[in-house]
Amino acid sequence: MLKNARQVKEDLIRWIQGYFEENGKTCKAVIGISGGKDSSVTAALCATALGKERVIGVMMPNGEQKDLSDAQRLVEVLKIKNLTVNIVDAVKAIEKSIESESQFEEVCEKDSLSQDSKINLPARIRMSTLYAVAQSVSGGGRVANTCNKSEDYVGYATKYGDGAGDFSPLANLLVEEVRQIGLELGLPKELVEKIPDDGLSGISDEEKLGFSYKMLDSYIQTGYCEDRSIKEKIDRLHTLNLHKLIPMPAFTLKNKVNYTKEGE
Repeated sequence: MLKNARQVKEDLIRWIQGYFEENGKTCKAVIGISGGKDSSVTAALCATALGKERVIGVMMPNGEQKDLSDAQRLVEVLKIKNLTVNIVDAVKAIEKSIESESQFEEVCEKDSLSQDSKINLPARIRMSTLYAVAQSVSGGGRVANTCNKSEDYVGYATKYGDGAGDFSPLANLLVEEVRQIGLELGLPKELVEKIPDDGLSGISDEEKLGFSYKMLDSYIQTGYCEDRSIKEKIDRLHTLNLHKLIPMPAFTLKNKVNYTKEGE
């Protein structure tokens, strides 16, 4: 829990202002709006920091989205410009293009995309959509990453999907801390305290993870978890998903002399 959520909120606002001062004085913040707490808090922070006229919300249902009304309510509350892009046709088209390729079965040794691939594909298409919008808006745009520290710790984000972006206001805030900031911003309580789900797998985050965010937040802060099996699961997920958090590994070229053939 944050001891002074109001101060952290003010610091976040100044941080966003500083980012745009250095990385796009005329740019707008482009944010994927899901109706959940993370995108709601990120959008509200940006609207406060930059002014509502410099924030664009993009709603991206994959066919029908049961909680799309929550996303629509948020953009109405914040009075930000917004658009809705249904990605269902793009998702189906890519799946069909890959699976119908004549060499697919031979290469992948199966006749269809894996379930994990199908779950993560919409998130990657959504990020491509956000960048397409950002590069098209007048003055340019910068895409907001809406992930929080708790999700990042166990890799609960899609690499190059919702795990991507240009700036990340919530990356060092735990789930409960994000909720605190949301309430400080005056967002509707039902949006801030909404049960989180990824909008992809059909179940809540906590059901999929097998433990609560409260337990995860506590473990991240203290290093202690009284349930050994959950501790081991969190540790395993963290280790497995570290590749999502570190910069892309790159080969470093040594002194070129070392690669020159003798006598050259």
